[in-house]
Amino acid sequence: MKTIRQLSARRAGGSKQARAGGSASRLGWLDALRGVAALVVALHHFDVLKMLPDGVASFIWWHADLGLYGVMLFFLVSGYIIPASLERRGDVRAFWIGRIFRLWPPVIIGITVALAIIPKGDGSVALFATDHDLIYVAANSTMLQDFMGVWNGLGVMWTLSYEMVFYYMVTALFTVGQHRRSGPIAVGFAGVALLFGTSIASHTLTSDITSTRNLVWGSVLIVLFGFACVLSGRPNLTRVGAITLGLLGFVLMYNNSRAPMFETLMIFATMFAGTAIYRAENRQIDRLQAIMCCGFVLVAGVAVAWMYNRDGMEQNTWTSGWMAWAGSYLGAWITFGIGMALRKRRFPKPLTWLGGISFSLYLLHVPLVHTIQPLLHVPKVPPTTGGKLIWTAEYLVVIMLASWVMYRLVELPVQKLGRKVAKAVERRWPGGAPQPAAAPSTGAPATGEAAGAVPAQSGEKAQSGEKGQGGGQDQEQVPVEVGAGGPGQRVG
Repeated sequence: MKTIRQLSARRAGGSKQARAGGSASRLGWLDALRGVAALVVALHHFDVLKMLPDGVASFIWWHADLGLYGVMLFFLVSGYIIPASLERRGDVRAFWIGRIFRLWPPVIIGITVALAIIPKGDGSVALFATDHDLIYVAANSTMLQDFMGVWNGLGVMWTLSYEMVFYYMVTALFTVGQHRRSGPIAVGFAGVALLFGTSIASHTLTSDITSTRNLVWGSVLIVLFGFACVLSGRPNLTRVGAITLGLLGFVLMYNNSRAPMFETLMIFATMFAGTAIYRAENRQIDRLQAIMCCGFVLVAGVAVAWMYNRDGMEQNTWTSGWMAWAGSYLGAWITFGIGMALRKRRFPKPLTWLGGISFSLYLLHVPLVHTIQPLLHVPKVPPTTGGKLIWTAEYLVVIMLASWVMYRLVELPVQKLGRKVAKAVERRWPGGAPQPAAAPSTGAPATGEAAGAVPAQSGEKAQSGEKGQGGGQDQEQVPVEVGAGGPGQRVG
């Protein structure tokens, strides 16, 4: 009898390991894509083009922008996996507790580290550097600061605002049962970008410090109300809070974007297109619908670049022209497509490991390069090829080591704490998940799953805080690009 129990346990253990290995191989491609995007963004802000031969650097400069490529690849990955994380259990409160612990502690630590190490007068950290510190801290605490006319605490935080609004929209759509309309929503954003491109004014809500102050404090109150409802665990209150946050995000994005409107709208079109790909893969929507919608978004991205990113507008997107914008956008889609085509294969461990530390890498790479360059007395462009190679290698080693340390000491512990908090909250204040209305028929093959449920293939590791391949990274990691410190200015 004892032998039978041992054999049963051994088989169960082997089966569990096989499932874990299969899940890792299925989702390792997302870690790999995040790793590629993070590395490209870090090299972009390192001014890697200055380290390359002039002919190569010039060709890349005119035909692609590494920063835009990285951010669009990040957003595609985020659009693909974030809804899976939310819908896997249909627990809005658990999703947001995971997001809170996933985002805020690393950002706070990242800002603290940057303040501690950067040289005086550097300007990489905008917090505590103005006469309106309280307003700036309040705005950055919501992570909506880029839509409030307020400097980003860390320049790289500008895309967190886009991620946050996307989370709000996805949550609101889920609670009202419209979460499977990802394709039409993506087409809608891309269509408005095509028609209105640069004619929709930016910063219409903030014209001076008084209007900025009112917008910040009003938004803070709305965010606090929305989160109080969402975290209550009561279905009706959760729905009210989600809709409130979704409307706030949409109003801020549509009326007070810092970037040109065609770029802002195409970012959201790209994220929802990523969601449509996920839904088609899991047979939640018709595959032809997803192909048509994503094809339109892809063509629209090239078209808006040609139509609007010219005649001086490229100075607002920090690209060399329409070809660079279009080339970067196409490149991100091609890279995502290659990753998805190879998704059933195991990806190299260095890439998945890099994807695991990508959020810390994103937060730390700019302050680190601004610190170690003067510390090592390295000229901005070393005069010799050997010097350029050595400086690039030193930079990569330092940022990866520092990011790994932050990942191990900050990210993993707070993710574990977030899971414990979510379980404790559910035990103390059990609540029912808001049941979305029946999703509209799409002609997709029946899967036998409830509306919004995520198949184990893509959802198994996607829940907030769960470990994925590449060093324990959770598969909904927020990847973001980098911006400069103030309104109207962006690096990448």
